[in-house]
Amino acid sequence: MAAYVHVNLRVIDAAKQAALAPRFQAALAAADGKILHFGPVAAQLEGDVTPLPLAGIFEFPTLAQALEFYHSEAYGPIKQERQAAQEARMFVVDAG
Repeated sequence: MAAYVHVNLRVIDAAKQAALAPRFQAALAAADGKILHFGPVAAQLEGDVTPLPLAGIFEFPTLAQALEFYHSEAYGPIKQERQAAQEARMFVVDAG
């Protein structure tokens, strides 16, 4: 069953973020992941924590593949650089 990585973020270094985007997209595609959404948060519906301005949803065929990608050698350097380019909250859900 599919798994979905959800990210809520604020860009803190636009140049670094722009440089990472194509590398992230290539690594994601190589891991059988795909971008379902990436863009501005439209509205806060519930809760006490104000969301960061951007959100993304990435789909993987399975939870195992999503976790494998997150911990992979291919994504490791991108993850480190991403953490310098953005403030983020990230989690994964298993649709199965």
